[in-house]
Amino acid sequence: MIFKVFGKKELPRLFDVIAVNRVVGPVQKGTDKNGSPLHTFGEVRDFAELSLDYKTTILSAKRFVLPFHETLCTFRVTENGWEKDVDFNVRGPTVFFGLHACDINAFNRLDKVLMESVYPTPYYASKRKNMFIIGTNCEPQPYCFCRSMGTDTALHGFDLFLTDIGDRYFAEVQSATAYNFLLQIKTADPKEKDHQRYMDVVAEKNKKFTAHVDNTDLTKILDMEFQSQAWKEWGDKCLSCGTCANVCPTCYCYGVEETVDMNATGARKIKSLHSCNLIDFAEVAGGHNFRPERHSRLKYRYYHKHRGFVEAFEESLCVGCGRCGEACLADITVPEVIASVRGEGH
Repeated sequence: MIFKVFGKKELPRLFDVIAVNRVVGPVQKGTDKNGSPLHTFGEVRDFAELSLDYKTTILSAKRFVLPFHETLCTFRVTENGWEKDVDFNVRGPTVFFGLHACDINAFNRLDKVLMESVYPTPYYASKRKNMFIIGTNCEPQPYCFCRSMGTDTALHGFDLFLTDIGDRYFAEVQSATAYNFLLQIKTADPKEKDHQRYMDVVAEKNKKFTAHVDNTDLTKILDMEFQSQAWKEWGDKCLSCGTCANVCPTCYCYGVEETVDMNATGARKIKSLHSCNLIDFAEVAGGHNFRPERHSRLKYRYYHKHRGFVEAFEESLCVGCGRCGEACLADITVPEVIASVRGEGH
């Protein structure tokens, strides 16, 4: 890895260099009931539109590689038979400008199951291979527990990572493309004082985490507490609305629907993201539902994140961003659920 520093006036110039491509970054879309800004990731055409001081976006950047609805293929009946058209829905490279470490790690974990498993997903992979990621440091929020999940820093999965060290940015360069982009602005090699300031910023950040999840032997505890009364208690609160999966940067469950035109001249196959908390998620032909109860569906979502994925890939699927707890209409949060299953009360 190569390190560089550059003045803050150079960042808009870097944006202009990169903006020949499609750029996606944090933008303000409104305010909440308290007047605090609400952010999401959207397409950006001017540096002034970026809100790099954002706390956490409502939705993650996942929707740009895993759209809520995506046409996988279409069929057309012709005089000579029928034709099938497959479109991976990629129109060029996308630059993600301003991702926090948790969201970068979310992509890294999605990669393990959607790109590196036995059956990779070409629709995801084609978009992921056309990504250029610029990460930025963040300010821990009261609901962030990414430090507990080991995702408060990003070691890979980005091209350039910027840390605000006062009057300049400390840049971690991890790809040749990023290095070539930096050649077009004024940069310098970091001095000892820059390294020290970077370490100070990281230390200050680490002191601000207030939410925690105890992961000690968690997979074993989940196995032992499979019948815990805590699941029933949380299930009674859960509304089974699926909001948690909607805002989660790593939920990838989906369903596929095939439709045929009324005149039988064409058809299409559409993939839609799903949620294991929705009542019809485990329903099969004949109307039988393997998980008809709310607490069962909530429990299995936690077991997938913190048990099944760990068994398969040796790390949790959850990155601790806290979006699910913030968006939950029933105020269900991961730290409280895990603590109650461990017998620590809530």
